[in-house]
Amino acid sequence: MSIDTAFTPRSLTASEYVRELFAPGDNAAILVRNRSTGHTVQTISKAETIASLRFQSWLAGQSVSGYDVFMGMNPIKDGAYNRTKENIKDIRHVYLDLDRRGDEALEAIRNSTEAPAPNFVLDTSPGKHQVVWKVSGFSQDEAESLQHNLANKFGGDLAATDSTRVLRLPGFANRKLPEEFIVASAPGKRCRLHLRDFTIDDDSPETPRHLGDYPQRERTAPSDHKSQSEHDWAYAKRALAEATTPKS
Repeated sequence: MSIDTAFTPRSLTASEYVRELFAPGDNAAILVRNRSTGHTVQTISKAETIASLRFQSWLAGQSVSGYDVFMGMNPIKDGAYNRTKENIKDIRHVYLDLDRRGDEALEAIRNSTEAPAPNFVLDTSPGKHQVVWKVSGFSQDEAESLQHNLANKFGGDLAATDSTRVLRLPGFANRKLPEEFIVASAPGKRCRLHLRDFTIDDDSPETPRHLGDYPQRERTAPSDHKSQSEHDWAYAKRALAEATTPKS
């Protein structure tokens, strides 16, 4: 009898992922956005509520109705109803959006001596990934500076380096694509990291470094060019400005 030694880790469910990211009593932000209609809703709820069957059923219904599902990566202060920097309680995660040559960039991160192995890698579409590290002891400025340097180093999206960023939630479809793609995240290591665990050089924003042969990313785009993440973020901010008051 032959034995297949290949093993693919099971993707985390959305509930499992939320529980890995946050303590039960943390306030976390969920954002759902319908690209076709422009309708966007943001809600701030306890992590234990977001991970519950009832809340997950609501998100599943939104996804089936054509909505993309996102989650803020840092907890929100008690009594706050939006994700402004002033309302971020503390920094729990740093992250990268690998939207160009994502497989190459991910391999470079995994082989790097300057960045530790990620805690989570989300496959958001074919060849594109979102990388998340669980951290402790970071200020907002330190986290955003590190994310900018990581993006420079590994060719990540520089628009996705703010501490209020929302990333995709595993288990739900990426509705930007013509064919359904379910976002997946395999479990990684559980320990939290500290600033000393990253040894990325502090690059100047005027002289970004990129993975491998990425010069076309820097040179061929016109001065007013915006990445897909920049377009998405601008869209979300406009939609949120028109949305109803978020639920508590």
